Amino acid sequence: MANSPQALKRARQSEQRRQHNASRRSAMRTYVKNTLKAIAAGDKEAAMAAYKLAVPFIDRAAGKGLIHANKAARHKSRINARIKAMA
Repeated sequence: MANSPQALKRARQSEQRRQHNASRRSAMRTYVKNTLKAIAAGDKEAAMAAYKLAVPFIDRAAGKGLIHANKAARHKSRINARIKAMA
């Protein structure tokens, strides 16, 4: 347990950041999942619409350091390849 006032404050801040990051990460995953569901359903228009909504969330997560930039690029690339393969 934190003993100094500084350590107590850092513990509070870390917990707030953890909860905030968890929320953002969850939102990003939800958008990715919605895109993958549309792809699985075979609806290319819905998949493209969902992909266009997911990309900014993925980029934002990478920009904030929630996920690595390469992971963001990998997600976008793989999803886009799946959508293109639907034609």
